[in-house]
Amino acid sequence: MLLSTIDIALRGAIVALLLVLAASLFRGFGTVLAGRLAAAFAVGSAAHAVTSSIGTPSPVSPALAPVIALSTGNVVVFWLFARALFDDGFKLRWWHALIWIVVVVLSLTNCLFIAPIAMMRNSFVVGEGVVTIVSAMRSSFVAINLLVLGFIAMAVVQTIASWSTDLVEGRRRVRVFIVSAAALYGGLNAVLQIVLSGNGATEIANTLNSAALAAVVGSIAIAMMRVDGADLFPVAPEARADAGESAMAESSAADQKLTDALMRLMADERIYRHDNITIGALATKLGIPEYRLRRLINQRLGYRNFNVFLNNHRIEEAKAALSDPTQAEVPVITIAMDAGFQSLGPFNRAFKAVTGVTPTEYRRQNASAV
Repeated sequence: MLLSTIDIALRGAIVALLLVLAASLFRGFGTVLAGRLAAAFAVGSAAHAVTSSIGTPSPVSPALAPVIALSTGNVVVFWLFARALFDDGFKLRWWHALIWIVVVVLSLTNCLFIAPIAMMRNSFVVGEGVVTIVSAMRSSFVAINLLVLGFIAMAVVQTIASWSTDLVEGRRRVRVFIVSAAALYGGLNAVLQIVLSGNGATEIANTLNSAALAAVVGSIAIAMMRVDGADLFPVAPEARADAGESAMAESSAADQKLTDALMRLMADERIYRHDNITIGALATKLGIPEYRLRRLINQRLGYRNFNVFLNNHRIEEAKAALSDPTQAEVPVITIAMDAGFQSLGPFNRAFKAVTGVTPTEYRRQNASAV
């Protein structure tokens, strides 16, 4: 009885904190995709706090089934949130919504149809063996949790793959903590669901689960309050330009010299053309610590991602080549490779993100303007 009371109290506190956090995120960063996804993730986490249960669930009421489905679909939101948080240029596509709908419908079907049937005591005979519907329910239950683990794994991969190119030191620290903490809890929860499925839920397991969730949510809330929101979420281009001008006015003469040296490497040596150029290699070439180069490119030049910084220089070279009448017969792929891109696909996407048109369209427009 005591454990049940503690469990309910923890869940109530978690839901209240998450809803306040969601409202705060939406109010402060509702115009930014990562901010909206963070708010949606907080709401879905609140649904999880209400419905989470370790072990085989009891029969679900039709009114609670949509909340459970929303909780399950939240893992897709978590994956998208991690992508948007680590990639300022990430955009939602129609198929992202389709993936979320599929996961929600799968969970809803499990709650409304598979689980209730599994609670029946009847069984049916297939050939010479008896196959219980309970085993079918368990298979569905395990499949959903394996799906959850899959999306968490993709979010973690996104975290690791993009972390090294992030130029915002505050965001590098905090967002890795947020994604790692959420992934750790979600992964452990899914594993426990699979291991304990069929063994029945215990008060101790559910209370510990709620306590762990409360610790994660509280830690994330504290971490987010200790960092500037503009560091965690990308700001509008105008605000970024203003921030860059402000930082430039306050920077030292030494930073100005380093900036000049960096731009000479870009313009004269065209170091962005080098294969697999990293921020560490560039810092070594300038003879400064890596963290200082990150801060220089971020605060002095206004970039939040090292790859974006490199690609902008590559695209400027490609634009000049595409506008040059003497290179009208040079294939686009050759121009892309000469500028430092490894393949045509990333070049086309980066070029269109900057100019609004494809390289071929850009060349055609400049040819007709001559």
